[in-house]
Amino acid sequence: MTEIIAGIRVPDSAMARAATQLVRDTEDDLLYNHSRRVFFWGALTGNRRKLKFDPELLYIGAMFHDMGLTAAHASPDLRFEVDGANAARDFLKGYGVPERDIEDVWTSIALHTTPGVPEHMRPTIALVTAGVEMDVLGIAYDDFPHEHRDHVCAHHPREANFKENIIDHFAAGTIKKPLTTFGNVKADVLALKDMNYTRMNFCSIILGSKWPT
Repeated sequence: MTEIIAGIRVPDSAMARAATQLVRDTEDDLLYNHSRRVFFWGALTGNRRKLKFDPELLYIGAMFHDMGLTAAHASPDLRFEVDGANAARDFLKGYGVPERDIEDVWTSIALHTTPGVPEHMRPTIALVTAGVEMDVLGIAYDDFPHEHRDHVCAHHPREANFKENIIDHFAAGTIKKPLTTFGNVKADVLALKDMNYTRMNFCSIILGSKWPT
């Protein structure tokens, strides 16, 4: 059955349905509902900006963007964003998706916590980040009609304590590999949640390198 929420049609191909089931089976309710909302915010943003985008690629990017936070897809030493991107790439290869499209989905996930870059890239990449920024940070909140916000959240609710819980999920996914937070927003997460965390300092690394001058 075709599903339409806030005027956005959810992709209903065999690949999209398989992705939904995989993510549903792998992530908890908070991450699953968050990922679905990211798709709707991204698609609504694309429509508002009159961008030409592939809804199915956007859907895969949104649904897999936090898979690297799960035990099933977390590596011991890569950024969780890269783990999620790699999981999406492996999934898409199983469906014969063209390499250029796989690259866009991979990049959309790998860069979704790197502000100021994705917005200048191709639509799939830009819109995954736009969806994440809306759902987590509330960026462009007022650009979405309240009817759309209410309809999306009626189908995929935000928990009463979503803000604290999403931070806890970020912390749980990075606390065992703190070096992966260097130079990205997850350093702020561990600074809040891990009393033993010490930030790496970019300037200290430069000044302490083996170069004589």
